[in-house]
Amino acid sequence: MQQKINDLLRRVEEFAPQAAAEIEEFRIKMMGKKGEVTALMEEFKGVAPELKREYGQRINALKQATLAKINALKEEWAAKAEPDVKIEDMSRPGTAEQLGSRHPISIVKNEIIDIFARLGYTVAEGPEIEDDRHVFSSLNFPPEHPARDMQDTFFIEKMSNEPHVDDILLRTHTSSIQVRTMETQKPPIRVICPGRVFRNEAISYRAHCIFHQIEGLYIDRNVSFADLKQSLLYFAKELFGEKTQIRMRPSYFPFTEPSAEVDVSCNLCGGKGCPVCKGTGWLEILGCGMVDPNVLTANGIDPNEYSGFAFGMGVERIAMLKFGVKDLRLYFENDVRFLHQFDSVL
Repeated sequence: MQQKINDLLRRVEEFAPQAAAEIEEFRIKMMGKKGEVTALMEEFKGVAPELKREYGQRINALKQATLAKINALKEEWAAKAEPDVKIEDMSRPGTAEQLGSRHPISIVKNEIIDIFARLGYTVAEGPEIEDDRHVFSSLNFPPEHPARDMQDTFFIEKMSNEPHVDDILLRTHTSSIQVRTMETQKPPIRVICPGRVFRNEAISYRAHCIFHQIEGLYIDRNVSFADLKQSLLYFAKELFGEKTQIRMRPSYFPFTEPSAEVDVSCNLCGGKGCPVCKGTGWLEILGCGMVDPNVLTANGIDPNEYSGFAFGMGVERIAMLKFGVKDLRLYFENDVRFLHQFDSVL
């Protein structure tokens, strides 16, 4: 038995595999169920009792030496199998990150604000979740008045059993910001009110349930309809070009009297007619009018001393005209192929 132990130790020490697979084969041959070290353990059972201690220690030393050699060889071959770590050249220029661009709605909104800023308007803002008083009642919408049906409203919560009293809703226009401005400021007032609004409308290439508005309000002494018309003509020429024409058509809004719809010449078709302008050569972009005296009174302003005008426009519709976009749903789909077309727009 002593000779067998010495022979196995020598074989373990001399074992030098040529491939990683040979290590596992050697382990099975030596330590497997039918391995040579295992067979040696079976033979150990027949050793005389007085020799068991001596041979037991030598066999344990053989097992430990064998396992140590196998583990060392596995680590060695694993290290050889690892690919060489490449050291990056830290002095090389980095990869430039692709920058985004402003959304076309933001581009047009900021341009409109800049135009009216040159006329002395400042920006006013307000909450998107509003109450009935700021959206309707203070703007000359009586309870149960048919004019409330002009705008399909998203109602959130009803706070009273009385019709339309204290209703909580998503604002249908940014006129609510005008109301809040008149509540907190004394004339002269000259503000522009941008924001997102919500109406329960069918989504199509010309309409959406979410869109953006910019409304303006000017209140002072001796403000006339002529002032309104000249301001809007200046705005249209600054935004669409010097050759742009406007036309004003009589209309009705509860909060203005007289009221008008304003059209601009369609630059998508050059006035020849297209699906966007419905073949007329004109595209409606805003509504306007002189502030109704009832609105001034409801918001603490004396209509005998002050007058004013208001106007409101949809940003999506104007962006369609400015950039030649024929489907406003593109503004909400976040398709990067569409948005990257505006990378160079300042």
